[in-house]
Parts: sequence; structure tokens; C-alpha cells
Amino acid sequence: MKRILLAAAVSTATAASAGPVSFASGWSEQKLSLFSSNDYNFGSNLSMVSNGSVSIAWSRVGQSDWGANGASWSWTVNKSVPATDLSRKGGDDRNISLYFVFVPADVAPTLSGAGIRSLLGRSDVRVIQYAWGGNNAVGSVIASPYGKSGTGVTIPLRQAGTGSATERVDLAADYARAFGGQKGALIGLAVSGDSDDTSSVIEAAIGNLSLN
Repeated sequence: MKRILLAAAVSTATAASAGPVSFASGWSEQKLSLFSSNDYNFGSNLSMVSNGSVSIAWSRVGQSDWGANGASWSWTVNKSVPATDLSRKGGDDRNISLYFVFVPADVAPTLSGAGIRSLLGRSDVRVIQYAWGGNNAVGSVIASPYGKSGTGVTIPLRQAGTGSATERVDLAADYARAFGGQKGALIGLAVSGDSDDTSSVIEAAIGNLSLN
């Protein structure tokens, strides 16, 4: 899998407003391959089918939520990829992931209007990916095998399998564990499904996402 490290642009008019985050508007798909794409359905929640494919759906975060320290959401997996090693490049399929994208607070205002492509690979971007999938220890911090070293981590919350769950995370504490220091401004969110390495099928959904 040729997955790229996600980053998102900043705007004051966005899909993410104070408190609950809407999945009905403001989200767009970013393909990671010309020939690979998931099927996303946006509405009261975000549902996804991934059939031997990978891509991300992403949204900007409004300035009023740049300082968010925590998040909560619910998600469901009806069809699961096999268990994989999330630290292995090219062999790290997972059912569904929720990404939180940070930049230094003093940099965030200068990025208004920047596109996702222009932000990819920035050395000052930090990404926490909470994942449902893999066989790694729940709660562990796994360095991303993609992108620039030290800029992204995966934290598995559920191992591969089906079911429904509600999550609550401390973004500030997890940022300190992953990168050290205080987090910057939360400028982007994304959801992905990844089934291309195992040529399997994912059916999953996420909803009730709220920042605090």
C-alpha cells in the first residue's frame, strides 16, 4: 500500500464546528491511487465500504475547535479485514481509522486556504491515527511507517474484528505520549479504510463525533 501521510487545510468555514462534528457536508475523498477508492456515504454518520482498496475522507476543522483537547465517537464494523501488523509498511490493513491533524498554533493561521496536497509531508505536521484493526496491543503508540519519521503515529483502540463501540480519547495526553510536549492546533480530521494489502472487504461506519 502506498499510503501517504495525511494533513488537512485550515478554514474558518468548515464541517467541524464547536462540539458535534457533522458528516453531512464539508467532507471530500482523497484518493491515494488512481485505481483504488473506497465507497463513502456522508450523512448523519459516515459509512464506508472498502473492497481491496484504500482512500481517505477528510475535512477541515474550524478555528473555534483548534484548541480541542479531547474527542469522542461511536463506530461499527460489520465486515473486517484480517489481523495485521500496523507497524508494517505495505501490510497494515485496518478496518477504520480516525485521524487528528495538528500543526503549531502559530503556524495554523498562515495555512488558511492551503490545500491538502500542499500540506502533505510538512515537517511540522503531526498526525494521530486511532485505529480499529491490526493485532497490536490496544493503546500502544506505533510509529507510522509512512511519511517523514516522527510526524505520525497509530494508536489501536480495537483489534481486527466486528462489532460496535464508543470511544473517548484524550488528545493532549496522547499527543504528549506520541511526540512529547504540548499539542498544536487541531486543523484537520479524516476517516479511512484500508483493505488493499489483504484484498478483503470492510463494511464500517462512524458517527456521534464530538470535539471537546
